Amino acid sequence: CFIEETRLNIDKISEHVEEAKKLYSIILSAPIPEPKTKDDLEQLTTEIKKRANNVRNKLKSMERHIEEDEVRSSADLRIRKSQHSVLSRKFVEVMTKYNEAQVDFRERSKGRIQRQLEITGKKTTDEELEEMLESGNPAIFTSGIIDSQISKQALSEIEGRHKDIVRLESSIKELHDMFMDIAMLVENQGEMLDNIELNVMHTVDHVEKARDETKRAVKYQGQARKKLIIIIVIVVVLLGILALIIGLSVGL
Repeated sequence: CFIEETRLNIDKISEHVEEAKKLYSIILSAPIPEPKTKDDLEQLTTEIKKRANNVRNKLKSMERHIEEDEVRSSADLRIRKSQHSVLSRKFVEVMTKYNEAQVDFRERSKGRIQRQLEITGKKTTDEELEEMLESGNPAIFTSGIIDSQISKQALSEIEGRHKDIVRLESSIKELHDMFMDIAMLVENQGEMLDNIELNVMHTVDHVEKARDETKRAVKYQGQARKKLIIIIVIVVVLLGILALIIGLSVGL
């Protein structure tokens, strides 16, 4: 349940990221985007942040429990390590896509501001535009704009795009620490036994050894029945472990 809840949350974040990308495109395509579109994006951003924090906390909790049980080497511990690794990497992948979408939206919004400034007769370099964005004051470049209908429309878009970027940067900063936290977690996993295929191979080896034991047991007729039953039980248990691992691999 714990693993499934985390996986579903990551899948939901991925869906929200795709929805956010669509809203970014809608906002960029309209000179003056509809307020509802921006409200929808704001709600989506809040939901992504909420779910991402939930996933981060779950993954950190899983990591702590794994570290506490590190002294014990067991099939269950290896499975949990694999689950944690797969979920962590999947989460980082989804959040990386979200970050890329945010950065792309920022750059394209910045480009729109630059074009609107050119319409008003003001040419700016990337450095000057970044200075305006960092200052949080678009009036640095808009204060002397001629009072004409075209200039008013351009000014309105400049101010709107500027506000979009300010909100976006706030979101990026809020998610940055969390993203880096999980990214470092994945980086530090290193050579952890997190490959499900490797675990399956190990289990197959155990099953093969059990089969060898069965063959040897058959040679001894005196206690053959008792020993064979024991070995069959071992084989069944190991096959159960193999099925569990394969099931988890498919599930994740």
